[in-house]
Amino acid sequence: MTKMMDFATATLLKVIPCQCQLGEGVLWNVEQQAIYWLDIETSHLYRYFVASKIMEKFTLPHRIGSFAFTPIDNQIIAAFAGGIARYNLKTSNLEWIDQPERHIAGNRFNDGRADKQGRFWAGTMVENAALSEQQASLYCVDHQLNCHKKINNLAISNGLCWNKTGDILYHADSPTHKIFQYDFCKNTAAITNKRLFASTNASTFPDGSTVDAQDYLWNAQWGNSKVVRYDCNGKIDLSISLPVSQPSNVAIGGVNLDWLIVTSAKQGLSEYTLAEEPLSGNLFIYQLTGVTGLIEPKCTI
Repeated sequence: MTKMMDFATATLLKVIPCQCQLGEGVLWNVEQQAIYWLDIETSHLYRYFVASKIMEKFTLPHRIGSFAFTPIDNQIIAAFAGGIARYNLKTSNLEWIDQPERHIAGNRFNDGRADKQGRFWAGTMVENAALSEQQASLYCVDHQLNCHKKINNLAISNGLCWNKTGDILYHADSPTHKIFQYDFCKNTAAITNKRLFASTNASTFPDGSTVDAQDYLWNAQWGNSKVVRYDCNGKIDLSISLPVSQPSNVAIGGVNLDWLIVTSAKQGLSEYTLAEEPLSGNLFIYQLTGVTGLIEPKCTI
């Protein structure tokens, strides 16, 4: 760990040995005091209760890129590979809302979450391109269940989150090595005034992000073994080195909202690299000082 400023530090507290192929979509559930995360490639959702240390694993009907909590117990809004749906973890009831790219072979849904107004946002990625001009997009589902395309011409939609007041949206297209900011209208969900927030080097891909209660952005940096905290001007404030090369997403949770929770992946790693990085695919929990998190909003569509 490299400490850039005196008041913010992170110390490894626990490693949860889940060995995900492609760990992703991590969220903290404050009512249940539980960590939720995904393994996209195995279609699994994990739930870990911090008090009892009980971990549950749900097998889902499709691969899933991201999700949001809802006011209904055990019901999530899921960005499955082929579209957005309500899904009940106990009954396995599935209700499709929209499948905007069902006609595009080789695309799947990826990163997403609820905004502070309860809408659900999720972006797609080009997993297998049939055509050189094939592209992905970012979508928003509103309270009338209308699915709106918000950004197009993407390769891998990622890093979706909002600032503390909810009037700035952050978004990354991972292969471009850039994180962008947009002005966000809370009433209409319009996004305008795109500008560069931060960029990474050619071997580092900005992946999942979250914003803390101090209004700093945390980003998992795939390929660089790091989670980086940026101030509101895009300047690096804190850089945490992980024992794995593919950290994939971040959340802030725990009883006092002072744990940094990081998913990782072992997908695509060689046998040699896996031997060098035996913790790849696990979930990492860091104790933060000088930092607290925000409660994740629920999807109310």
